[in-house]
Amino acid sequence: MRTDTGQTVSLADYRPTDFVLERVDLTFELDPAATKVESRLIFHRRDGVSPDAPLWLDGDELSLTALAVDQTPVPEHAYTVQSNGLTITGLPGSGAFEVMITTIIAPQANTKLMGLYRTSGVYCTQCEADGFRRITYFPDRPDVLAVYTVTIMADKATAPLLLSNGNRLGGGDLGDGRHFATWFDPHPKPCYLFALVAGDLGVIEEPFVTRSGRNVALKIYVEHGKEPRAAYAMDALKRSMRWDEDVFGCEYDLDIFMIVAVSDFNMGAMENKGLNIFNDKYVLADPETATDTDYALIEAIIAHEYFHNWTGNRITCRDWFQLCLKEGLTVYRDHEFSADQRSRAVKRIAEVRHLKAEQFPEDAGPLAHPVRPQQYREINNFYTTTVYEKGSEVTRMIATLVGPEAFKAGMDLYFARHDGQAATVEDFVACFEETSGRDLTQFSLWYSQAGTPHITVETNFDADARTFTLSLAQAVKPTPGQSEKAAMHIPLRLALLNAHGESLPLKVAADADITGDVLHLTETKQRIVFENLSGSPILSINRGFSAPVTLIQSQSPAELALIAGHETDLYARWQALTDLAMPTLMAASTGDTASPDPLLIETLLAIAADDALESAFSALALTLPSEADIARAIGANTDPDAIRTARQATLKAVANAGASLFDDLFTTMATPGPFTPDAQSAGKRALRAVALTYLTAADGTPDRAAQAFADANNMTDLSQALNLLVHTFPNSSEAKSALDTFATRFGDNPLVIDKWFVAQATIPGPDTLARVQALLNHPLFNRNNPNRLRSLIGTFAFSNPTGLHRADGKAYDFLVDQILEIDRRNPQVAARILTSLRSWRQLEPVRGQKAQAALARLASARPLSNDVSDIVERILEG
Repeated sequence: MRTDTGQTVSLADYRPTDFVLERVDLTFELDPAATKVESRLIFHRRDGVSPDAPLWLDGDELSLTALAVDQTPVPEHAYTVQSNGLTITGLPGSGAFEVMITTIIAPQANTKLMGLYRTSGVYCTQCEADGFRRITYFPDRPDVLAVYTVTIMADKATAPLLLSNGNRLGGGDLGDGRHFATWFDPHPKPCYLFALVAGDLGVIEEPFVTRSGRNVALKIYVEHGKEPRAAYAMDALKRSMRWDEDVFGCEYDLDIFMIVAVSDFNMGAMENKGLNIFNDKYVLADPETATDTDYALIEAIIAHEYFHNWTGNRITCRDWFQLCLKEGLTVYRDHEFSADQRSRAVKRIAEVRHLKAEQFPEDAGPLAHPVRPQQYREINNFYTTTVYEKGSEVTRMIATLVGPEAFKAGMDLYFARHDGQAATVEDFVACFEETSGRDLTQFSLWYSQAGTPHITVETNFDADARTFTLSLAQAVKPTPGQSEKAAMHIPLRLALLNAHGESLPLKVAADADITGDVLHLTETKQRIVFENLSGSPILSINRGFSAPVTLIQSQSPAELALIAGHETDLYARWQALTDLAMPTLMAASTGDTASPDPLLIETLLAIAADDALESAFSALALTLPSEADIARAIGANTDPDAIRTARQATLKAVANAGASLFDDLFTTMATPGPFTPDAQSAGKRALRAVALTYLTAADGTPDRAAQAFADANNMTDLSQALNLLVHTFPNSSEAKSALDTFATRFGDNPLVIDKWFVAQATIPGPDTLARVQALLNHPLFNRNNPNRLRSLIGTFAFSNPTGLHRADGKAYDFLVDQILEIDRRNPQVAARILTSLRSWRQLEPVRGQKAQAALARLASARPLSNDVSDIVERILEG
């Protein structure tokens, strides 16, 4: 299961380790340049394993200083150190034995931020997926579970805080200004869940009593002076814990739960048992520095990492191919939590927008892979939207197929049957087959087949027979390594609407494969006949986005407008609006100068005028499809400049038609008084920002946005006005003044300055490249911090199509140069930024050829990390 050699690892090759690890004792003597790690590992041979079999332990960039078996030094001929691990021979043939290993590592020099590293004076670990091998030699794989005892020794002045997993056993002074602490985690875990934090941090803490009466100390550690900004995270944690008890029956199991926020972190957060480590971006918030989006993300990510306590920690993955079993399932759980905390309909639309913007392109390109991949070269490159978000959708479809009662019973069975184990997708699915009595064999193709199913929808109404026939055909396009696809089990929620938008009873033939309002599409082609209809109905299909598919159907603008105006399913209303707008946007993007459909404008303005709708929904509904959405719909030979021109023309047409209405919205959606991050207030601010966007387009001047910037009393309004100003009038004095004011006011707050970098990196047009290049040398930009890299270079790559896809190709060369530079220090961040070029084949030929040339230059560069070489080779080959 070695993943750091550039070799392909296959699911089919899985086999258990030859040796069973019983327990782990670790001792750390922390030092920035030379930390000493002593590990005591107790093993025994697995039954049936040859008594001559050697022990393999993974390792990466370690200095081995001592090695002993049963307290006897291992002779040189009995072990071999390689660049990626350690082999020990001559071990006892039976019974338990002890391996003692001493290594030296350099946390201060660890720019990869994997393993043990030091950031801003704080020692910190990140071990998922294979970072533990950068701490000590170890069987670094998720199916090796053991209990851990950890002792940490450090300088008391610089590291008064010494934390690890589990419950604290004790500690004390060592003399010479040093001290120690010992922690014990009674729950067997894989090494990727190991955590250590040491440093000088502030803390907020609150008690929590579980439903069985266990007293739990909740602690969130942050940099001194930032403690008040962790209050919302603490509130989200307590709500998450109570919700998991109420909805999934999952209770916390230790005496303490800790979160530590650090500024240098490759990911959003990490669910280490009892000691979550977070990127501080997803912990710190107050009205002056955080937007409504920030608050929502903090709430969701705090919940996500806490929910891993059961779906990921208590039950972990047998191997990394099962990553969706913890991530996809836990994303589903945090989505459900957020839906219950906020608006279920608005949350669902946001989920679908993200899936279509990020995962659908992944499915359609060279990086396509199944929810459970069959092989990989670098596991870090499979922390993808396919594994996370599509994995969540697969869990959601199981809930749809088996129903709420059987789904709850299946989850209960999964927790009871596999607690303390490293499980597989098959283990998970079997629980729902048992509780529902439904065969999920065909459905399980969702785990093994890559690609987004395309469903062709045709309808026919027979007035004489009073029947409505629905004909469906499913197909999945070939993806890398999978040219042939089998028919999948696709659950499609549907409704038939009459001319007034009211739902009609679903009367079907007895043999129709439909349960309630869920049609089960299981064949390549399938038809269903609805009976006893007095008139031709309007079909609303895939309501609530019951399956992650692309629908190919022909509906008239009038039918779409009716769905958009009357459907009770708000997701269906939003999707109908998108479908109503897309033909105009696509046509204008490919050379047709036709004006927007008047029915589109009429429907949008009707939504704007409907004060019975949630403000957050209205904000989503009134937002035109993005430039990326339009490019994805066109599919090939896309011209980003033409797409932007088309979208802006449509935006202005809507703005001109509804100027007075948007003016009223801008006034009535104001939220006077102190800022509160509740969903209702956030929805009003979102709708007000949409109104301001339309008003600015109608006026054609920066005046309103500049005034909104000046009047803003919270970061949500301030950042929205700033973005509108610099994106619409980038060279205006108002935009320059706003940027200067923002930088002066927030220059000492890196997380807020990220928003300043994002605002500039996303300014449309070719001139932004020069701005981004200049900002690389700005005093506020820190090239060693992943958040800064993502806010400037990553945002430019992923979120600025007209900037990245300059016709002259210079931005591609710039991006490749940056990836090469980042790769030398942090391969994970470099590889993720590189995926922004995965869809280069969809560009018009001139841009496509220039992107290909830049990628080829990257592929031929040396040295290149496994992370980056894996991605660039797949992008070019796919």
